[in-house]
Amino acid sequence: MPLDTLDRVRGGLYGVAYGDAMGMPGELWAQAHIRRHFGWIDAFLPGPDGHFIVDGFVAGQTTDDTQQSVVLATELIEGDGVVDPARFGRRLVEWADRIGASEGNFLGPNSARALQLIRDGAPLEESGARGDTNGSSMRIVPVGLAVPSDDLDRLITTVVESCRPTHFTDVGIAGACLIAGAASAAVDATEFEAVIEPALRAAELGRKHGNETLRGSVRRRAELAIELVREGEDDHTVLEALYEVNGAGVETLESVPTALALAVAANGDPVRCARLAANLGGDTDTIGAMSTGICGAFTGFAAFPADEIAQLDAVNDLGLLDLAAGLHRLRQRTATA
Repeated sequence: MPLDTLDRVRGGLYGVAYGDAMGMPGELWAQAHIRRHFGWIDAFLPGPDGHFIVDGFVAGQTTDDTQQSVVLATELIEGDGVVDPARFGRRLVEWADRIGASEGNFLGPNSARALQLIRDGAPLEESGARGDTNGSSMRIVPVGLAVPSDDLDRLITTVVESCRPTHFTDVGIAGACLIAGAASAAVDATEFEAVIEPALRAAELGRKHGNETLRGSVRRRAELAIELVREGEDDHTVLEALYEVNGAGVETLESVPTALALAVAANGDPVRCARLAANLGGDTDTIGAMSTGICGAFTGFAAFPADEIAQLDAVNDLGLLDLAAGLHRLRQRTATA
């Protein structure tokens, strides 16, 4: 059957929000802590009382992962497919100031530092110089949805420009390229295995850009994480292996390879993927946003339960359908150019 590209773009964007909201309650909790407190997360839940980030969040509420993805999607659409890094940086600051994101622990450490530097008038060469955590990767799915999988040069260029304000390092760009490459390939794939190699190739090319760090290879860590998944006997052993061996922290080198591996473990099923991410431990909301965004781009919007989508829409005023339509127009125009 022919692919419904618009449905897949919608699925990718909603996948980010779905995985983010499912992973929100256990954000930055240890795997064992999640087991003790929740048992097994299989539905949207409110932020736990006393949680140092999401105390007071309601069930189905998204975090900065989805909100920054919306900012980037808006930048892409209004920029006619081009990310202007200076303008994008200003958009991120405006978003953060509007919702008070820079207060408390809502932002990751590199994003918080970079946005403050932008407020202070620092050049992009300074604001993004040290970003090696997953802030650029967590918001990058819209680039993969907007750029066809056969236009790798455009994909890499767009990712690089989106990383300049906050995460302009080789590892930050490599991680973002892996997620964008996977999302782009997922929109066009007929089997999920076809997503893996384009994602790995994009990560390897992305590593050639940005400031050099002492971090290892995102591609090789992703290959290790996928091997761990394929050796796992069941969901619990898979999650334990990923958490213990590859890691699930905010570092790009942990969270990004683990996100791709979870998508592989779920074989592209976004609902299963979101639940795996939520129960993983570590940076559950971000890993959920990245992995479920990839899966949603593979299966499409129709794969999500209607009642949970209605809950997402009711809790979060994000305008995802309109954004998906705009990203789809960009993808279709580029594909026929």
